Amino acid sequence: MNNGFFITFEGGEGSGKSTQSNLLYEYLLHTGHQVIMTREPGGSDGAEIIRDLLVNGESDRWEPLSELFLFSAARIDHIAKTINPALSEGKIVICDRYIDSTTAYQGIAGNIDKDIVSLIQNLTVKMLIPNITYICDLDPIVGLERALNRNITETRFELKGIKFHKKIRNAFVSIANSNKKRCVLVDANKDIKEISKFIFNHFESTYKN
Repeated sequence: MNNGFFITFEGGEGSGKSTQSNLLYEYLLHTGHQVIMTREPGGSDGAEIIRDLLVNGESDRWEPLSELFLFSAARIDHIAKTINPALSEGKIVICDRYIDSTTAYQGIAGNIDKDIVSLIQNLTVKMLIPNITYICDLDPIVGLERALNRNITETRFELKGIKFHKKIRNAFVSIANSNKKRCVLVDANKDIKEISKFIFNHFESTYKN
């Protein structure tokens, strides 16, 4: 369907996934690859408008089912306007969050029936599944402290509390263990450079140009 290569980064708040996705992006640029960096929610004009609704405001602003539909609407636009065009041009696409975040946050932690989540996911992404997903695993207490110490205003999910974020961590570990061909569980307690070296080496051993 597409000639490119699709990489996603997942993990709880403050797990370092955004840092590592950007480091991989810079590495791939430096090594001569055609690559774009994008994110969810967001990544296209329409999706960025929906992002503002999702990441700002009170933690209980939306019910999990409402979040599921908002994320899905943003993802449809993101895929159509950004991801698929780049893949069709043979580029590597790196995305900070994708379908596994929806499964973890709205599905498992939000207690939405997995069949409903799967149905909406299938309608939204069709066959567009990442080639590799790096899941950054970190104690949510450490991650939340990191996240809340950053100078950011998008803190709606960070404010949901430690019980919620423990569910998120367990959900991501479960996703990684259930999808070992696609997912790589990354120990985010390690030094940033050590983590990035591991990811670079793993990518180079996996990617077929």
